[in-house]
Amino acid sequence: MQTSVHWLENVAFEAKTQSGHSIIMDGSPEYGGENRGPRPMELILTGLGGCASFDIVTILKKARQEITDVRCELKAERADTIPAVFTKIHLHFVVSGKGIKEKQVAKAVELSAEKYCSASKMLSDGGVEITHDFEIVEVE
Repeated sequence: MQTSVHWLENVAFEAKTQSGHSIIMDGSPEYGGENRGPRPMELILTGLGGCASFDIVTILKKARQEITDVRCELKAERADTIPAVFTKIHLHFVVSGKGIKEKQVAKAVELSAEKYCSASKMLSDGGVEITHDFEIVEVE
């Protein structure tokens, strides 16, 4: 996997991914940014949510659960000192669908956390405390 990051101006950068996508990252105005894009650390957190959600969806589909929506809400705490690394991250999954079995969702969350999610594994091995929970929303 490859990507490139090119400085645009001030503290704004454009990342270009191997898959052909571009992302503008920018700092907050207090650091000379213009708020033109997400902060790099927000992208790390977003990547974790995307990685784990990918797992949840594929595992639940394989288990023949009739899901209509999966949302992952993440909350993170960072160290007060430089480098301001993540110290704790909590992932809350909201799984919507018809007749979703709680046992299947619990298993999907556990498998993602312990076996499949590369981002979660990398961060937890680096000392980040990662926790998970979920709720199921029944839809008609």
